[in-house]
Parts: sequence; structure tokens; C-alpha cells
Amino acid sequence: MAAALESAWPDVDLSGTVVAPHGYGVPCRRIEVLEGGHPVPDENSVRAATRILSRVQGLHADDLVLALISGGGSAAMCLPAPGISLAEKRTTNRLLLASGLDIRTMNAVRRRISAIKGGKLAAAAAPARVCTLAISDIPGDDPTAIASGPTLAPASVECDMGAIVARLGEELPVSVRDRLLAPPEDLPVAAGDVRLIATPAGALEAAADKARAAGLRAVVLGDDIEGESREVARGMARLVAGVREPTVFLSGGETTVTLTGEKGGRGGRNTEFALALAIALEGHSSVWAIACDTDGEDGANLGAAGGIIAPDTLARARATGLDPSEFLTRHDSGNFFAALDDLVVCGPTRTNVNDFRAILVLPAGMD
Repeated sequence: MAAALESAWPDVDLSGTVVAPHGYGVPCRRIEVLEGGHPVPDENSVRAATRILSRVQGLHADDLVLALISGGGSAAMCLPAPGISLAEKRTTNRLLLASGLDIRTMNAVRRRISAIKGGKLAAAAAPARVCTLAISDIPGDDPTAIASGPTLAPASVECDMGAIVARLGEELPVSVRDRLLAPPEDLPVAAGDVRLIATPAGALEAAADKARAAGLRAVVLGDDIEGESREVARGMARLVAGVREPTVFLSGGETTVTLTGEKGGRGGRNTEFALALAIALEGHSSVWAIACDTDGEDGANLGAAGGIIAPDTLARARATGLDPSEFLTRHDSGNFFAALDDLVVCGPTRTNVNDFRAILVLPAGMD
């Protein structure tokens, strides 16, 4: 986004700072590019947030701040609220990632324990004008939830913090619990100019256009599908029944994985979806599928965007002694697909319009 801005405005007096997850930065000439931790923030995330906040100090009414916002910013740009340490925020983030909570609820928590999100960056920039250019990774495209809304305060209290505290359990740091249960800050922030420059719906429509050009019937199931990954997969497996023409089912959104029982597996919500789909299809002879996170990284330390399945996925796994159901039970879908060489490894895409899933059905006799 920063590189594109420099290219679009070559003759404008332009300066600034952006932060991206480690490995996602690109060289810029006038804009400082920093990198921070993702999906769990680190010390670099704090340094980046501090630097960005300092950039908007002392501005005037005739200054213009362009806020380039996309998913991943919640972790890459992290500034804990007073009384909360980075270690406590990291603990909270890990609990959120394992909780099964949807992304909007997780980001509501992140806003409450941040000194820069939930409109606080825009408040610091006042009286300058703020224009937010956002790439949405949020089901429903709520701009206050993208990267936890650094330039946009939520319209109201969005969720029951007491219920969330109870769900996160006894490991939740006391400082975080107390802040979540306290009355929210009253932070009036002007709405400013908000523009969504890329969305999950746009990505799905582009994919549908490509599919139709290839002679497929394209069915877009929605860009805001949520729910437990394995349950969503089982529901989508039922779609293939009765399909009589070459068809691709496309969907986006953000599913979740609630870690239960034995932990320590490697994978993300997309590889878990793909493995559950393969098991539900049980070697269906006419179905192939892909499930990926569009930023190129599905889950911490996986090193892949997601996974693919084919009619022979389960047969190949069992031939090498792998039990697919066992891998699913222990949330180890990443290692399952790695063993089959069926991970999708593309590296950083440097964009993020959330998850992308495609289920291709080629009825018998079709090439």
C-alpha cells in the first residue's frame, strides 16, 4: 500500500511510517517501512506503534493524514494501554487466537486494551484531516474492526465483556481483565473520510469471473462465512450432492478453530477446513478444493497459506500410515498436508482480504 501510494503521488511532499508483519515489508523511498510480530505482537510491534503515534503529533488543520489500514495491524502495530505490559497483551492475544471467538469480538477486546486502536490514532492526529484507506479482511467490511480500527472509534459497546472474560478463563492477566470490565473510555473521534479499496467480495467476484471464463458455473456462497472450521467444512461437503455440471463453489469470511483437548499441532483455520472437508467427502471422485488465507500465512509458524484436497487425498494419506481423523482431532492439519506435499506455499502476498475457499465439482465424465 505504501509503495503504491508513493507511485501514485510522485511529486507530492509525502512522508510517513507504516508497519507490516515480519517478512511483508517492501522498500519505499519516502515512507519508512517497519515490521512487527504477527499474529502475536512483539517488541518491534510496540516500537512501530510508538513511532507511528509520534508521526501524528503537532499536526495542523491543513495537514492530511492518510491511514493505510489492513488486516494484521492489530498485532503488527501494538501499544498496550496504561497498566498493561506487552507480555500481558501477548498472553491475551494467544488466548484470543485459541478461543474460537469471531474476529470482530477479538478486535473489540484488542481495542479496549490498546493505546492506539479504537480511534486513538485519529484522536492523536487532531486537528489534521484523516483519510482512511482500508483493505477489508472483516466479514461485513466494518471499517472500525479492520486492524481494530486505529482511526475509527466503534459506534457503541459491541459485546458482553463479562462473558468474554469468563470465556478466556483464569489465564487472562488481571490487568487486562480489570480493563475489560471497566466502563469504556468516552473518545469522540470524527468519522473522517473512509474508503474501502479492496474487499473479500471483490476478490470472490474476480475469482467467479475467471471460473466463468473457463466454462464453469460459479456459485458465490458469501464473503462473510463464519463458524467452527470443521463444521463449516461439513456443511459445504453437502453442496456437491446432485451437481450435474462443472461447478465451483466460492466463499470467503473467517472461520475459527477452538483448541480443545490435546494441543501442540501445527496448522490454521484453512488447513483444518480442508482436512475436515476431505474427511466429510470420503474420497468423492469428482471434487477438488483449496482453502487459503489470502495474506499467504494460515496460522502461526505454518509457512503456508492453506491446503488443497483431491479425490485421492485420503487414500494417499492412509497408504503412508496417516490417520486423517487423528490429525483433525489434535488440530494438526498443517503437518497432515505437509506430509502429502499438499500445502499451498506462496510466501507473503502483501494484501489481505481474509480467507478464500473454492470447491470444484467435475461430475463423472467431465475433464
